[in-house]
Amino acid sequence: MTRPGLPAAYAGSVTRTRPLLDVAAAAVTLAVTVGLLAGGGLGTQDPAGRSLDVPGLLLAVATALPLAARRRAPAVVFAVVALASVALTTLRYPLDVPVGAAVAAYSLADVYSGAPGRRRAAAFGAVVGFVPAVALGYAAVGVDVLALLTELGFWLLAFGGFWLLGDRARLRRERVADLEERARRAERDAERERRLAAAEERTRIARELHDSAGHAINVILVQAAAARLLHERDPCRSRQAITTIEEVAREIAGEIDRLVRALRHDDVDPRTPANLSALGELLERHRATGLTVDLDVVGEPRGLTRGVSQAAYRILQEALTNAARHGDGAARVALRYATDAVEIVVVNRRRPGDDERRDGTAGHGIVGIRERATLLGGTCVVGPVGGRFEVRVRLPLPPAEAPAGRGTPAGVETSAGVEALARSPVAVGSGSSRGPDGPVR
Repeated sequence: MTRPGLPAAYAGSVTRTRPLLDVAAAAVTLAVTVGLLAGGGLGTQDPAGRSLDVPGLLLAVATALPLAARRRAPAVVFAVVALASVALTTLRYPLDVPVGAAVAAYSLADVYSGAPGRRRAAAFGAVVGFVPAVALGYAAVGVDVLALLTELGFWLLAFGGFWLLGDRARLRRERVADLEERARRAERDAERERRLAAAEERTRIARELHDSAGHAINVILVQAAAARLLHERDPCRSRQAITTIEEVAREIAGEIDRLVRALRHDDVDPRTPANLSALGELLERHRATGLTVDLDVVGEPRGLTRGVSQAAYRILQEALTNAARHGDGAARVALRYATDAVEIVVVNRRRPGDDERRDGTAGHGIVGIRERATLLGGTCVVGPVGGRFEVRVRLPLPPAEAPAGRGTPAGVETSAGVEALARSPVAVGSGSSRGPDGPVR
């Protein structure tokens, strides 16, 4: 809480200052002042001067004791100490060095030399006005002009110096406070960035887990049902279904293990190895579940960056999983390579009565497809079109970095897997092909 009358930059430091230091400063000031008064001053003694007595001792205490509160109420402390100092000089006590008033002036400058407008002017005026007040006190007791000028010059220099010292202390304190605030702000920003990075990583891993686990569980469910139905009628196919379940379960266990290690260790590469080079395995796995999948590869397959290749694989994986869950058993996949983008289209007929994927009710998988496309600067259109459900994603590609025959640039996945599929009988490189109930365009 800011103290009334104190600048905010200073008030925060008051509670951090140990009060014993101010008490010690007051005690030292009292000792020096009493020593001066008892010893008759530093210079030639004034024949008409007064020696230390009870009133002088009380005034000496008044010039020192308030300094214990100099940081909490500097203006009040300066006023009390200055009046007591003027009273000592007016009563002809040998106060050659106004120690208490000088320390109070230092404290006043420390607080108010950087204050805006009137408060700074008032503080400086109080310090400067102390010198004429002393002059009036000397004049009232008939001090000669030469001695008066000497004393006033000394006091003026002393108070000007202490004001400058207080101002320098203020500047240093503000500089330290500014550095501390910058450090705290940098720490807050770093912590916020760490939290955002952690949240993004959690979202990414959740998306990866949903894509891989959701696909695997769907395959396992279909194969388990097939194994149960074929157990007595066709034991060979039943065993094949069980083998597929084992392979898929082993694969998803490896995926989950990799994701867990990525969560536990910062130095583990979290990137999934799944990319378009494994597209053939993905299609065969879905075909093994009974889903009829046709593939069109349009254009010349080219190497993709790792991020685009992995995103394309995950998008196809989720789209085919949705087609298996909600479609009528057939899906058409199109991969179109352009000079600046690769387009992915997955179309399937909707199962009669299936309305789970109506507009506005997209599940996590559809959300993940949109997020992957958006993160790469692409576009995504997902939704029902007549009796079909269509996923259409366009992912931008960087300009080709290596001429033909010169190798694949670093960080770019090869297109060998897609090229092999393009040459297979199930792929049609025509640029327009028949979908589940019409052409894929």
